[in-house]
Amino acid sequence: MTMGVVRMQKDGERPVSGSGMDAVVETRKLSAPVKAAIAGVIVLAAALLFWWFAPSGSSQTVGSDHVTISTVTRGTFDDFIPLRARVTPLLTVYIDAVEGGRVEKMLVEDGATVAQGQPIALLSNAELQLSTLARQTEVEQQINNMRSQELALAQTRLANERAVLEAGLALDKARRQYEREKPLAGKGFVTAKQFSDTEADYQYRRRNLAALERSQSTDARLQTSQLSQQQAAAQSMQSGLSIARANLDALQLRAPVAGQLSGFSVQVGQSLQRGERVGQIDSPGRNKLIAGVDEFYLGRVQLQQRASVDFGGKRYDARVTKIYPQVQNGQFQVDLQFIGAEPANIQRGQTMQARLTLGDPAPALLVPNGAFYNETGGNWIFVVTPDGGSAVKRQVRLGRRNSEFIEVLEGLDAGEKVLTSPYTGYTDKTRLDLTK
Repeated sequence: MTMGVVRMQKDGERPVSGSGMDAVVETRKLSAPVKAAIAGVIVLAAALLFWWFAPSGSSQTVGSDHVTISTVTRGTFDDFIPLRARVTPLLTVYIDAVEGGRVEKMLVEDGATVAQGQPIALLSNAELQLSTLARQTEVEQQINNMRSQELALAQTRLANERAVLEAGLALDKARRQYEREKPLAGKGFVTAKQFSDTEADYQYRRRNLAALERSQSTDARLQTSQLSQQQAAAQSMQSGLSIARANLDALQLRAPVAGQLSGFSVQVGQSLQRGERVGQIDSPGRNKLIAGVDEFYLGRVQLQQRASVDFGGKRYDARVTKIYPQVQNGQFQVDLQFIGAEPANIQRGQTMQARLTLGDPAPALLVPNGAFYNETGGNWIFVVTPDGGSAVKRQVRLGRRNSEFIEVLEGLDAGEKVLTSPYTGYTDKTRLDLTK
């Protein structure tokens, strides 16, 4: 057991304070300028660290699983474009109601094969029928009046000819009388008064015949001109009458050409307006293809370019027969016509796959076709660095393209890797840091 010793304080002694044993230590603090300098160094170091490790404005970190990395290769470039074509009749003739009317009878059904000129429907139009009959009566009256005038002119011409003949006969008689009396008057066997009367009659007959001949010539010229005008007027009236009859005959709708009737949906009792379209006739067994082409190829598609169509396990040849230069929704349209036989049993509106050849196959440096082209226009591309850690923007020149590859003209080498996925959000970047 440990025992403690307690010292007892004596009377008159002062307690021990310990002040003689502990010494007061004075604390030294940092000055304000030193503290400010240390804080500035810390802020600068943090800013440097942030600048070093943070991505710059011209770069961006992207996960490698969010982009498509493709390899530049050498191969043969097939200069073609795939097309999705729609079957349509080679020749389509529309049927319009030349004259309006009420449908009285349907003679054929929609989808039927018709011959040229075959009646397909019968219309009625009481107003048109009455006006046509009135027009016909008016024209016939005018024609009859002109024929009466022609008859009067012919009779006048005959009367003038008869007058000339009679004047000529009278002149011959007066001339013979004058020639008989002239020698007798010289010998005194005919009185002077009688011979003078005979000579005056002869001169009158001669002048009368000359006047009749001049009048006949003038009348013949005027009558010829008048008859020509009347004949032209008669022909014009006959043409007008033919048109009126044709309008009346147009109430019977006929097939303008032979083929298959389609879109013919009129009903008995239906009222049709003048010029209203009632159907169409498609050329039987002859079709063409209408395809949309990206506007990028507008300058490269030409007439007579060859195309191929795969259908039913067979390939059919076709050619470009018409180009529609109007661009709608980024595409223009072309017509393709089959060369030789066309596929059997194809229907209007059916879609077919086609390949339009733009040029001959040629060896080239190739990069897979991708959505990146829409943002770059073939002027630049992101090239993956050899270590695979980043992709750097590089100026290139790309040429022709098809559905699979794009031709590389400048800026890339075989074996290099590039990004071919969309560049949405990356167009203002010069480097992409790729992370796993």
